[in-house]
Amino acid sequence: MIDVLVVDDDFMVASIHTRFVERTDGYRVVGSVRTGTDALEAVAELRPGLVLLDVHLPDLSGLEVLRRLRAGGFTADVVVITAAREADSVRSALHGGAAHYLVKPFEYDDLRVRLEQLRATRQALQTTEVTDQGTIDALFGSVEVRSATGSMPKGLSTETGELVLAALSGQQQVSAAECAASVGLSRVTARRYLEHFVTVGAATVRLRYGRTGRPERRYSAL
Repeated sequence: MIDVLVVDDDFMVASIHTRFVERTDGYRVVGSVRTGTDALEAVAELRPGLVLLDVHLPDLSGLEVLRRLRAGGFTADVVVITAAREADSVRSALHGGAAHYLVKPFEYDDLRVRLEQLRATRQALQTTEVTDQGTIDALFGSVEVRSATGSMPKGLSTETGELVLAALSGQQQVSAAECAASVGLSRVTARRYLEHFVTVGAATVRLRYGRTGRPERRYSAL
């Protein structure tokens, strides 16, 4: 489980975000605070793996909280959640090391796909040695990887495609069933994404023959 700290000065908004997090597999909320000062203290005490951080707080700016966290050596993920759309805020969050920047208000699925992407990346880093540029690009969500998901066929989403690529890059070879279990899709859906990436040249497929039955299709990232 990934522990989450929710930071928002609006009690109702914090409650909604808490419910969103707890609906997502692999995450649990361990604290909720309303000020930047309390956020810094809670991070030191709880050591969460993820902070959902509002920008407009009554004492410190959330961006200042982010800066202090990084200066203090806190390396876990931070998702900036705010109504601020100014380029300066986005730039500060990016340069400060935020994993994502999510504009309020948003629906559950907007947060879910980002949480699932973060979890898939974390799992990939824990289960594989990064040995090639393709794996590194997938984990960083580089331009090359995004180009593979930039023009998805009808019925396939860019966000889910990025999750599938991240899971694929964390393994030497993976079956559709294994990919489905990692990302949280049905096997049929996972195979549609995998076959698309084979078609566009972002993945390869090999057949593994067993003693009986049809050969199993095993996918790997390029």
